[in-house]
Amino acid sequence: MKKFVLVALIAIAALAYFQYVPSKKAPQKEGYVSGMINIKEDAQKNIDEAIEKENNKINEALMENQDLEFVKKYDRAVIKTTLGDIEVKFYGDESPQTVDNFLRLADEKFYDGIAFHRVIKGFMLQGGDPLSKAEDWTNVPVGTGGPDYKFADEFNSKKIVRGSLAMANAGPDTNGSQFFIVTAPATPHLDGKHTNFGEVVSGMETVGKIENAKTNPMDQPLEKIRINSIELIMKQ
Repeated sequence: MKKFVLVALIAIAALAYFQYVPSKKAPQKEGYVSGMINIKEDAQKNIDEAIEKENNKINEALMENQDLEFVKKYDRAVIKTTLGDIEVKFYGDESPQTVDNFLRLADEKFYDGIAFHRVIKGFMLQGGDPLSKAEDWTNVPVGTGGPDYKFADEFNSKKIVRGSLAMANAGPDTNGSQFFIVTAPATPHLDGKHTNFGEVVSGMETVGKIENAKTNPMDQPLEKIRINSIELIMKQ
């Protein structure tokens, strides 16, 4: 994998060199300055596109090399909260990297103690931010935290509706650990923007309790509702 990344970086560096090597001939035309500006802008655009292309290749290679061991072993989980249990099943075939990421973090106890930091009645409840483990959120930017990495979206044909388990993000390909459970009947404006990687199969009454919690103007529950643990259920 290191060789692949090194080769990719060398390729990008080589491309940058050939794009920026100036002509050794002296300029002879009046439009030289503006022409050079356009050339540099085009060169920078080409370099940016090349870097993006190589990054995509690296990301794809990482996905191919990922063993996805958790997706192979588990297809359900029970999210045990301070208000009750929520059992979910995962779309491991449709969004394997996303499911494996969630299962891996759960296995590492990453989610233990994390709170649902954003609750909007009739819409959704959101959690997964490690910053929410703090008791006092006064000076904590809750809602901005996550693991030390981000990964690509894995959209599928499943609509995000009531009971859906989907990834929260800050834009395209910025997935980490935050997720949300939908309580609205349908959310067409979220389809194609958030990876839908599972659904609630039991415990919607617990979801309802969380949804009905009193919140402040920032949609944060006045009394913290935490995830005590997540139990992974093996495939039958």
